[in-house]
Amino acid sequence: MRRPFALLAGILLVGAFTVPVAVPASAADGDGKGDRGFTISDPRITESSGLAASRQHPGIYWTHNDQDTGAYLYAVDSATGRTVARITMTGVGTPRDVEAIAVGPGNEIWVGDIGDNDGVTWPYVWIYKLPEPKDLKDQSVKATQYVVKYSDGSRDAESMVVHPKTGRVYIIDKQEDGGHLYAGPATLSPSGANVFKPVKAVDLWATDAAFSPDGRRLTVRGYFGGIWYDWNGGDIKRGGRISVPLGQGESVSYSPDGSR
Repeated sequence: MRRPFALLAGILLVGAFTVPVAVPASAADGDGKGDRGFTISDPRITESSGLAASRQHPGIYWTHNDQDTGAYLYAVDSATGRTVARITMTGVGTPRDVEAIAVGPGNEIWVGDIGDNDGVTWPYVWIYKLPEPKDLKDQSVKATQYVVKYSDGSRDAESMVVHPKTGRVYIIDKQEDGGHLYAGPATLSPSGANVFKPVKAVDLWATDAAFSPDGRRLTVRGYFGGIWYDWNGGDIKRGGRISVPLGQGESVSYSPDGSR
């Protein structure tokens, strides 16, 4: 969802630091405190709406803009805040409202074109998957496009996660009084529709979510705070709250080793 104060929106690194465009908090030790980290300096990134740590390139975080700015992904160096590569996804249609990004098993990047805030009327949304490039440079990468439907009708969502061990894709819908964790099929199919089903309630107006690298913890954030859950095989159990010093944030991520 586009907002006029996009550059004040937060990217939460769950553990030790964040990006303004950003604010962090520590969920790893449950203290709920945040510290300032790096600043995204690329003027092309006007509203970072998703964040995912690269496992193949330490210190690199993948992000993207919100809504209709093109099929682009940006690799940002957390040491400098500078963009080191821009990826153009090919083989997909024109994105409508890209809201989430995750890195799954096998260094595959997953992108959630799952926003539907203008009346919640889309009969389907899309998820894209592409291999993370071994070389960080501006380039085009072919992606696979998946059609996604919900078993209980259209949903607006900004949160998509991929379990780091099983590779299963999950979406959390966005509702002010709390949404649901939706599970996709064990393996998504590029032909036909992939039906996602609600499996557990989430106590937050979710704007993003992330798995810990070991897959044992799921962190969900909203505009003014967050909650971490024990994954518990998908039967999530609420843990503690996460403070977000800078509100109106849309992104959350763990560092590759889970320490941040």
